[in-house]
Amino acid sequence: MAVETDWLKVFAAIARLGSFTAAARELGYTQSAVSRQVAALESDLKTPLFERLPRGVRLTEAGRRLAARAEVVLDQLGAARRELAGLRDGEVGHVRIGCFPTAGARLVPEAIAAFRAAHPRVTVTHVDALTSELVRRVADGALDVAVVGGYRDRIAGLTEVRLHHLWDEPILVAVPPGHRLADRRSVRVAELAGESWIAGSDTPGETLISAFLRHGPAPRVEYIVREWTAKLGFVAAGLGVTLVPALAAGGLRGDVPLLSLHPDDAPLREVHAATSPHSAPAPAVRGFLRALARTVSRWDSIGPSEG
Repeated sequence: MAVETDWLKVFAAIARLGSFTAAARELGYTQSAVSRQVAALESDLKTPLFERLPRGVRLTEAGRRLAARAEVVLDQLGAARRELAGLRDGEVGHVRIGCFPTAGARLVPEAIAAFRAAHPRVTVTHVDALTSELVRRVADGALDVAVVGGYRDRIAGLTEVRLHHLWDEPILVAVPPGHRLADRRSVRVAELAGESWIAGSDTPGETLISAFLRHGPAPRVEYIVREWTAKLGFVAAGLGVTLVPALAAGGLRGDVPLLSLHPDDAPLREVHAATSPHSAPAPAVRGFLRALARTVSRWDSIGPSEG
């Protein structure tokens, strides 16, 4: 069988109204067009569906059985069309989002809140992970979009995904209260020589400190502390200094001085949204990319903590 949707629509209207003429009027067809479509449907099904009466028509048993299903089929097709139209317009769907941890301090939640307000029928789910894991998930199709970050040489190596630049994030230095540099607004890398450092990993290349490796000897890392609240606790206790990304600065404790790095020394961490390179982002994903871009456009040159 190759039953046409229009045949079912005409059949359902006749079954409901009991008349070819009334169905033609409702559908905006000529009566001959309605008769041809019914004849085609009966020919395809190899059975009569209506008894032709002097005034109107009456369903045969086959017609009654088809009528019981035709409205359901048409309703399902209508729902499918509406759902697909919603997907095309970005008004329904599911966006799977990932981000590296400090992007979850403000950037990503602000973007999600704005996106959900504009697209309340789109489901949003979120995970956080390191950039390398996020890139793998986007490339494998497990995530639709991920906010990733890294210094320029690392970002250049992320060839498995398509990158959409969002922001160049300054990196700040956190020093203990009363530190010799605590009253300064900015600092040179050379002035930090000999400091004890607190890092999130014992492999400097996996931390923000990796940017300092190009300026001289590797910093002396004395404590490995992975969580930001604890890391700033170590700094506040006078146990060392650490680097703080501007994305995280707004949500940290206020008793730890934060210094800007001198413009000649300051490493900028590039922040990008990553999507699959194999196809264009779906409409809802494009909507979330716009929400990310609008969020960072409201920040000043330092970041959300200053805005």
